[in-house]
Amino acid sequence: MQRRSFLAAPLAAWQLKAAEPEKRIYAFGDGILHTPAEYSQLLATLTAKGEVTPDNYSLGGVVEQVETRMAALLGKEAAVWLSTGTLANHLAVRLLAGSRRRVLVQAESHLMNDCGDCAEVLSGLHLVPLAPGKATFTLADVERAAYEASTGRVNTPIGAIQIESPVRRKQGERFDFEEMKKIAQWARAHSVGLHLDGARLFLESGYTRRPVKEYTALFDTVYVSMYKYFNAASGAILAGPKALLADLFQTRRMFGGGLPEVWPFAAVALHYVNGFEQRFRGSVETAERVIAALRADSNFGVEAIPNGTNIFRMRVFNVNAPVYKLRLEDTGISVHDPVGDWFAMQVNETWNRLPPTEIYSRFRQALG
Repeated sequence: MQRRSFLAAPLAAWQLKAAEPEKRIYAFGDGILHTPAEYSQLLATLTAKGEVTPDNYSLGGVVEQVETRMAALLGKEAAVWLSTGTLANHLAVRLLAGSRRRVLVQAESHLMNDCGDCAEVLSGLHLVPLAPGKATFTLADVERAAYEASTGRVNTPIGAIQIESPVRRKQGERFDFEEMKKIAQWARAHSVGLHLDGARLFLESGYTRRPVKEYTALFDTVYVSMYKYFNAASGAILAGPKALLADLFQTRRMFGGGLPEVWPFAAVALHYVNGFEQRFRGSVETAERVIAALRADSNFGVEAIPNGTNIFRMRVFNVNAPVYKLRLEDTGISVHDPVGDWFAMQVNETWNRLPPTEIYSRFRQALG
């Protein structure tokens, strides 16, 4: 096998990497790891240009710039900065459901499992989990749930549907897009609000090459994380119709989310938002070449997540996994501790720091 030609770097994409002198690859996390010192230095660099305008209780300034930019990228009329994705998803289904209190969600969704029953406790909504153990629920699942809701002793119609894609609890597996389109058509026909938990939507788009707007056009509202890979210290964006979101800043404050100053988060997010899609696609192409080389090498085993995105599993033969982790660290690749013999690996922008030949060489070097 001619590995050198097979691993030929997508140099044009590699040269688009964000300004970053470090050459370490962090094979965990969705974004770029910043120490407090690095984050502070980046913030100082951005503010030194005199282009960062502070906000006032999360209104105006660079926060408004991010909102405007994200609304455009997502193809929506408006966007609102929120403190967390938990709040973004909660407020989205709260707005869309209105007086119809049932909300259909994936059983494996973040809103169902990781938010302390916020929708029920704080907004009186009733989440109906669908398709346990799966990333995708089907139109048939939706129709069954709607039928059951409407044929009980008391009619309790569906007010909203939330779809999360990719699904964190399924290691980044994608929601089936054809099923997504069918559900969107049904929701519109039945005047049911549709929300996309697209925390990692831009990562999914980087793998499917399907434009972000092709996803978001199906939904009334969409949430995107500002910290997972746009590298803000915290934050989220909720985008949708202007009329729906016009007074959301009032509800945001009611829920304790009207933070006095958000500009240290928003300025960094805006910095990484610009050009992200092109840079991340370069990372994906680099990682795919490295993964192909590892698969062809008998010293390694690689497993992909079916219908996955930026997560894959890797093992090393004839080397103790914890020992290999330490050696890999010395070569300039950081990974999480293995589970048994397997490493959970993630692709992010740091894979754009080196050509694939060099990254593969480091994996080989760590064999000893």
